[in-house]
Amino acid sequence: MIELRIDDGVAEVVLNAPERLNALDEDALHELSAAYGRAAEAGVRALVLRGEGRAFCAGRDISTVDPVTDDVPHYLGDVLTPLLRRMSAFPAPTFAAARGACLGVGLGLLIATDVVYVADDARVGSPFAALGAMLDSGGHALFYERLGAHRTLDLVYTGRLLSGAEAVAAGLFSRAFPADEVEDAAMDAARSAATGATAAFLASKALVARLRDERLGLWDAVAAENAGQAALSATVDYREGFAAFQRRRAPSFQGR
Repeated sequence: MIELRIDDGVAEVVLNAPERLNALDEDALHELSAAYGRAAEAGVRALVLRGEGRAFCAGRDISTVDPVTDDVPHYLGDVLTPLLRRMSAFPAPTFAAARGACLGVGLGLLIATDVVYVADDARVGSPFAALGAMLDSGGHALFYERLGAHRTLDLVYTGRLLSGAEAVAAGLFSRAFPADEVEDAAMDAARSAATGATAAFLASKALVARLRDERLGLWDAVAAENAGQAALSATVDYREGFAAFQRRRAPSFQGR
């Protein structure tokens, strides 16, 4: 159900099981991880993730799961979490285009993506109250960081879903678009990033990850920026960017 297409330095990863709203079982998670691996090996300079049909991803496919024998630690800890880490560490800018349901594992896929464009009418939240389960895939961290404790638990307790427009207004994701425009917007952004200074983008990506995970203070962040800029000054694209500015022409970045 996972498709990978590569064109002109941009990878497109498609969740293609619209008949079940792109819900993911364990095999699909392995397929998705493999697709990211192949895209990285191909040296793409940007990646777009999207879902086929009216939903991005409705979460885990539990249609045949027996809760008595379900190996939850294996599915979440041994399969899903390594996938999310792989996605988050992908060696190029990543973008997601999300319509419809973005729930559970689907929300986790968005959290692990650098830039997330959602349809105005997308649905984001915690539907787990009806299952007797808890929000997973990093949802607590995202909601608490952006919404605070009260609004996070309101979503958990009530099962209320945010629209894509509400999610963007609350700072959860990057930008909201009409549903028929969101995929084109993500692809346009990815194509633009694929012609950019990849090393500089990845330096910022790494620093943002440190700010999130290590909670760097201002001056530690400034020190990290200083070190990153010094390292970039030796790259081909850094020199090209300065030369293009000084000669009043458009830069031609090589991604190194």
